[in-house]
Amino acid sequence: MPDARLIKPLRALVATGSALACAGTAHQLVNVRLLRRPPADPPPVTATVSLLVPARDEAHRIAPTIASLLAQRGLDDAEILVLDDGSTDGTADVVRAAAGGDPRVRILTGSAPPDGALGKPHACAQLAAAARGRTLVYVDADVVLAPHAVAAAVAVLRGPRPLDLLCPWPRQVADGVLGRLVQPLLAWSWSTTLPVRLAERSARPSMAAANGQFLLVDAGALGRAGGWHSVSGAVLDDIGLARAVRAVGGRTGLADGSALATCRMYATGRELSAGYRKSLWAAFGSPAGAVAVATALTVVYVVPAAAAVTGSRVGLLGYGAAVAGRVLTRRWGGRPWDALAHPLSVVALLGLLASSWVGRVRGTLRWKGRTL
Repeated sequence: MPDARLIKPLRALVATGSALACAGTAHQLVNVRLLRRPPADPPPVTATVSLLVPARDEAHRIAPTIASLLAQRGLDDAEILVLDDGSTDGTADVVRAAAGGDPRVRILTGSAPPDGALGKPHACAQLAAAARGRTLVYVDADVVLAPHAVAAAVAVLRGPRPLDLLCPWPRQVADGVLGRLVQPLLAWSWSTTLPVRLAERSARPSMAAANGQFLLVDAGALGRAGGWHSVSGAVLDDIGLARAVRAVGGRTGLADGSALATCRMYATGRELSAGYRKSLWAAFGSPAGAVAVATALTVVYVVPAAAAVTGSRVGLLGYGAAVAGRVLTRRWGGRPWDALAHPLSVVALLGLLASSWVGRVRGTLRWKGRTL
């Protein structure tokens, strides 16, 4: 039995967490309704579009990506540039085989990043320099696009409420227990906390959200923002680029890309753990910010669930709201019944966050053979 003096504060904590969980899910309902949706039958794109793929040791999965780029419809003039970023596994050979001699595909040999620069933004900068399109479409080598994806995304970027940078959020394909717990949190996090329509009109860096898996940017806006060189040292380079575009007066936003793209980021829990460790430390700005976010997540999504197990109706309400919020984002990945494990998802994420900071402090973080 807990001390009687602790019962009242504990009940207040459960009530606070449950109320915030309900508020977060209500906010998700609004966001899901207001989120931009690309057209299912987009108009043709007459201006040149550059489809850009940075690739380092992606031989095992890049072929479907290239095939999906070659199958894009509604593009009058498109080029496909693949930058082989120092691969040692024959990535370029796989790309050549997948291209089948199609003249739209060019393979570029990337240079090593200079001191202070990270591999991904340096690769993206080289692709931008070689591209001739007005619209630059970055696609990761683990993404497969639907045939109308690029034309539909361009229709949003250049539509009635134009943007300078757009990220149609792909559906995440997750394997294994850890993947099913953690990957759906990507879309859940921004849909819970970010007012998407207000964020589009705001220049505040804290309201920028982006996903480099499938990213469109106007070439002129990219140049005004200083290009990828402006975020050359950023681990979260996609969010950094969105902030740079906003800083020079550009507009950035998200769209529902669940019908446009699928992404299988990690095949195993070991890969997922390594991927999150390399970058999660940078997500909240500082150790103090990470502690604050971890505390909030625990209060809102772990404490009510724990109280529900003891018979708390208020805790059960908070837990139910959290599960409902996860179900609302199932279009971007995850199975509906996985939502029942949402408190465990949060605990797993917090474990990865702690591990990421330990690696950051010790200087042991690496990704694809490069020190971060």
